Amino acid sequence: MRHPIDPKIDCVFKALLGARRNRRLLIHFLNAILGADLPAPLVRVDIIDPNNERESIDDKLSVVDVKARDAQGRLYQIEIQLLNHPDLPARILYGWADLYSSQLQRGERYARLRPTYSIWLLGQTLRSGVTECVHRFRLRDEQGRGLLDHGGIWLLELSKFATEVVETEQDRWLKFFTEGERLDDEHLPVWMHTEEMRQAMSTLKAFSEKQRAYYAYQARQNYLRVQHSYQDHMDALREEAEQARAEVDQARTEADQVRAEADRAHAEAEQARAAEAQANAEIERLKRLLEDKAD
Repeated sequence: MRHPIDPKIDCVFKALLGARRNRRLLIHFLNAILGADLPAPLVRVDIIDPNNERESIDDKLSVVDVKARDAQGRLYQIEIQLLNHPDLPARILYGWADLYSSQLQRGERYARLRPTYSIWLLGQTLRSGVTECVHRFRLRDEQGRGLLDHGGIWLLELSKFATEVVETEQDRWLKFFTEGERLDDEHLPVWMHTEEMRQAMSTLKAFSEKQRAYYAYQARQNYLRVQHSYQDHMDALREEAEQARAEVDQARTEADQVRAEADRAHAEAEQARAAEAQANAEIERLKRLLEDKAD
């Protein structure tokens, strides 16, 4: 290819899974990720609003979603989020709930609701205390019993994926998104030798060799670089603020300790003065006794 292309960049991601010409890729991706959670493998889906793409390369589009519906009315949402933000978990849950609830119009019955599956590919680690890269969230109680089998949320943390040997189609897609930018279309590794991966690679190649598409790709990359810079700056500011708060807390603790020491010293001084006064009173009493005996 003329230029390396990262499949995680929003406009490329949209072309891979959200374009009608790549509908087979979308079906394969959904079957690979959702797998046994589906009643049966998908054979057809209709992309919802396939033309809902931003035309200007200057649009600040850092999150892209692909929506589809199968023949049974089940809904699918795929999003890529390269940068984390504090409200991302709430946004993920809201996105699923919004799509699920959008099925009903006023007066329609709940029986019309169909399962909704939301898949998020994350460029940065969201769950730092967990080693797995794939997370499935379903409606379950403490014993793992389901409330309603109506889909759920799948999180794919690409930063944690490090599998060398591809054993499943899910592995293949995760490896493609994590290593796609480094692939050479003339010397593809063995794990890329499938019909779907060759089709995906042809989409990357189109972005690499078509001038307008590559300009759009570069614009997205530049925007993300700026966003990364902003995020790094904000992280640095937060770290400085936390350090300043820690120093203030430490200073307050030390001041409290000094005050406690001063209070203790003051109390000891008061006790010493009281003891001195008591001793002086005793001396005076003894003097008076001596004077009385002398008389």
